[in-house]
Amino acid sequence: MYPLGLKGYIGRRIIYMLILIYLIATVNFVLFNLMPGTTLSKYVAKVEGKMDKEKLDQLKAIYGLDRPMHERYVLYLRNMITWQFGESYESRSSVQNEIIRVLPNTLLLMGVAELAAMFVGILLGVIVAYKRGGSLDTGVVTVSLATYSVPVFWIGWLLLSFFSVQLKWFPVGGVVPREWALNPPANIFETIAGRLYMITLPSITLFIFLIGGWILLTRATVLETITEDYVATARAKGLAERTVLFKHVLKNASLPIITSIALTFGFLITGAIITETVFSYGGMGLLVWKAIGQSDVPVLQAFFFVIALLVVVANFVADLLYGVVDPRVKYG
Repeated sequence: MYPLGLKGYIGRRIIYMLILIYLIATVNFVLFNLMPGTTLSKYVAKVEGKMDKEKLDQLKAIYGLDRPMHERYVLYLRNMITWQFGESYESRSSVQNEIIRVLPNTLLLMGVAELAAMFVGILLGVIVAYKRGGSLDTGVVTVSLATYSVPVFWIGWLLLSFFSVQLKWFPVGGVVPREWALNPPANIFETIAGRLYMITLPSITLFIFLIGGWILLTRATVLETITEDYVATARAKGLAERTVLFKHVLKNASLPIITSIALTFGFLITGAIITETVFSYGGMGLLVWKAIGQSDVPVLQAFFFVIALLVVVANFVADLLYGVVDPRVKYG
């Protein structure tokens, strides 16, 4: 009966996901088309006097702005489903190419920072929950609240001011070392070393900002289960305390953590808009920041649609993992 229940659950969830994705795409279309002025108004203002009416009409035809709203809506849905996001207003290149160009930079930065913060934060959260009420617990929780509360740009500015401006250990921004323009890296090891060097400060910034949230979440979930009867039974059997904490307590307290991890990977490609802007790091965050300032609607529409799609899928994966981690979860 369990496999049939699982299949039925997956089928229903897929249907719900498709409906939700359709609604998200519709809201995305409506929001951008209800914005004051036409979507090309700012761009037209920039090229006014430099473009004749024929070329302007051609530009509107490219973006489907010469069609009725219902035809534009159908065209928009087709483009979103086929990942044909159109051309950027500013760069005049395809949005797909823009995303492909900066996505590896974001995955590198966000992957390093998020994985490090996740691993260290969960580990420290379990330890301080075990040491609850002590000086270690109080100190770590206080620091976590402080780092999680301060603006991320403030952390970035502090690191830039000290390590880049004062000590001059790191560059103030960029994706690759400037000297690569004249002397490209000779091998893969120099490439890796150079890229890691450039993401050191932004990744440390994100690590400091993110780790507090993982510590507080893990501590709260572990405290809910560490006093349960099965924990006392495990200790009575003579199991090592580390085994009790990580195999029994953390496993049974991990459902909220799994949800948070899934959403983290869902938002992974969004980049860190503020951090990437502070460090002039050419990733998805900086691309979106520039698109907002330039009212580059195709880029923004593609960005919000893809992020919503990933979050929906991440929630679905998290729900499936519940049953793997916790046998008490049944699909029916």
